[in-house]
Amino acid sequence: MTAAGAGNFFEDFHAGQVLHHAPPRTLTPGDAALYTALYGARFAPQASAEFARGLGFPDAPIDDLLVFHTVFGKTVSDISLNAVANLGYADCRFLRPVFAGDTLSATTEVLGTRENANRETGIVYVRSTGANQRGEKVLTYARWVMVRKRSKEAAVPPAHVPDLPMAVSPEALRIAAMKPLSAAQRPQSGGKRFFDDYKPGERIDHADGATVEEAEHMMATRLTHNTARVHFNAHAERQGRFGKRIVYGGHVISVARALSYNGFENAYFVAAINAGRHVSPCFAGDTIYAWSEILEKAERPGDDRWGFIRVRTLAARDHPCADFPDKLADGAFDPSILLDLDYWVVVPRR
Repeated sequence: MTAAGAGNFFEDFHAGQVLHHAPPRTLTPGDAALYTALYGARFAPQASAEFARGLGFPDAPIDDLLVFHTVFGKTVSDISLNAVANLGYADCRFLRPVFAGDTLSATTEVLGTRENANRETGIVYVRSTGANQRGEKVLTYARWVMVRKRSKEAAVPPAHVPDLPMAVSPEALRIAAMKPLSAAQRPQSGGKRFFDDYKPGERIDHADGATVEEAEHMMATRLTHNTARVHFNAHAERQGRFGKRIVYGGHVISVARALSYNGFENAYFVAAINAGRHVSPCFAGDTIYAWSEILEKAERPGDDRWGFIRVRTLAARDHPCADFPDKLADGAFDPSILLDLDYWVVVPRR
């Protein structure tokens, strides 16, 4: 007898395969409020409907990362239910804003697979796309995940590793048509620094820390229909690698993004994620700190109102970031590092 909901194993994937993930998910004002309760993000367009309307939106948009987690969560039961680890992201582009009342669906194309030498696991490379109820694409991203095999002896296709971009080019970045920031809005966002004030190479300690609670990270996982057992099944995970549940990596991303408000108050939107790596697992009880480095800036041709800033944010466990923990002399990460995220944000110009 086959257990219901057993998910796909490595040998079930092949390049060119397309998976449609069920069910669709309608995002509500309650979801937006719960996301705020979980992470405390304070960016003005998502926090204030009036501020958002001043930019030309019909209402406050849903936080970009809630959109990402919702689409990601849709894919878990088909892609990573039997994962050992989610290894990385590439070419993640936010294509259009999402509002409360929008219904998101997700599909995934398998880009390639590669069996590991132990023949017990393999790497699956996929591209997932989220669309709204009108069929308009709102998000697309690639990721690769290590998945268990059902049988060590099972034959698998020849390895095929896709060629993924190292970063999203500024020319490929999209933002909604927005009005310029008004003089009245400028003090409302909470920050005095704008696109023109940041310099490549600058480092910012976001100072605040946030402790992850067990119930909190499980609620966040359920919010987005993420069914990965490693995040919520304590009974099963007592026999796992760590002897306890691990926190969904996206939870760490959202905590780091919320912490970055302190220093990046005017980084209103995430335009793209170039690359991301969950360096080590996070557990309930860990306190997350974060710091960021400005990698580069890109002006929008013909637009003197908005610009893009490329940011690298590192999240650390139980390690305040005034000393900017990063890689050690041998190239390995400082033991405190949980996350290394490279992404583009949208910032108003002065």
